[in-house]
Amino acid sequence: MRQLVLTCAQLISRSDLAAAHRLIVILSTNSSAYGDSSDRLIHSFTKALNRRLISTTSTSNTFLINQHFHTSNNYNDEAIIQSSFLSLNQITPFIRFNHLTANQAILEGIDQTNHQSLMRPPQEPQNIHILDFDIMHGVQWPPLMQAIADRFPPPTLRITGTGNNLNILRRTGDRLSKFAHSLGLRFRFYPLLLANTNVENVDHLIDRLSDVIILPNETLAVNCVLYLHRLLKNRDKLCLLLRKIKSMNPRVVTLAENEANHNHPIFPSRVLEAMGYYTAVFESLEATLPPNSRERIEVEQVWFGREIVDIVAEEGDNRKERHERYRSWEVMMRSAGFRNVQLSSYAVSQAKLLLRLHYPSEGYNLEVMNECFFLGWKNQPLFSVSSWH
Repeated sequence: MRQLVLTCAQLISRSDLAAAHRLIVILSTNSSAYGDSSDRLIHSFTKALNRRLISTTSTSNTFLINQHFHTSNNYNDEAIIQSSFLSLNQITPFIRFNHLTANQAILEGIDQTNHQSLMRPPQEPQNIHILDFDIMHGVQWPPLMQAIADRFPPPTLRITGTGNNLNILRRTGDRLSKFAHSLGLRFRFYPLLLANTNVENVDHLIDRLSDVIILPNETLAVNCVLYLHRLLKNRDKLCLLLRKIKSMNPRVVTLAENEANHNHPIFPSRVLEAMGYYTAVFESLEATLPPNSRERIEVEQVWFGREIVDIVAEEGDNRKERHERYRSWEVMMRSAGFRNVQLSSYAVSQAKLLLRLHYPSEGYNLEVMNECFFLGWKNQPLFSVSSWH
């Protein structure tokens, strides 16, 4: 079945749409969103190929497989996406690993600044400013807020969160403010609204960063978790953004990304890469949760299903999920003037503890290479987290 998926992608790339349609019929009748991990994977890729076929031909009604796929989807419904994200955060280590490791890198960067500062009186609190790209619902920050609230004297914390929905930004700021108040932490939140377009506008983002005020006594940390890959359509512009961030003189920049090459310009090669990557993802979900788990079905069909549709069905300005491997990010970060910061042995043990306590399946593994943390399933790396200065 997986070979048929790849053959279908090749047929679409050669514009043999009738043959591709016949394969989609076969794939759709022999896969299910409620079977084993392979069935579910094939179902998601078949749905994405069907979308690709519809967008490729001007006579879409000829190829539309109404009996197997709903033409309308909920990929743009904010409430459904939020629900799938929260489920993803609960049932997999992916988001927690990225957040935990990035938070530890921020804490270690802040501590290094504190040790190097000889001018601050011992009882004067530290001022921390975090610039978080695409803060979403802010689930990364309560653990870090708890960690710094336990220090004496407790630092002041300011978070500038970017997003393209002002209501979500405000609700996120309110939740974080209430949590900070419960900890007795001096906290302020600033929403940085970006243009609400389908395509991330790097020029607009660079302009908006000029509005971010960095106070003289603040330690700046920049958080880029599962965000920068959306800007890879124009690599030169992305490098300009990285240099802009460098000019803000952050103490630490955290970078977390999917460890995959879903930005391949050749369509069948991109599908092949995505098949390998999401095979591991779906197998990890099967090893963790029963087949009838509502959360598992939601994460597979909404969160990862949305990614697969974007990678397979979209091209040009509409495609956002342009993941690339760590070695590409390493080249770009170094070219912008950054250098790797080694994470501590405590960060390694903390990440391993997370996997052991919350996700007991033996398939998850952690590797550290070239100053970078890699979370994987068996032999397939899935996410990388690194720290830069």
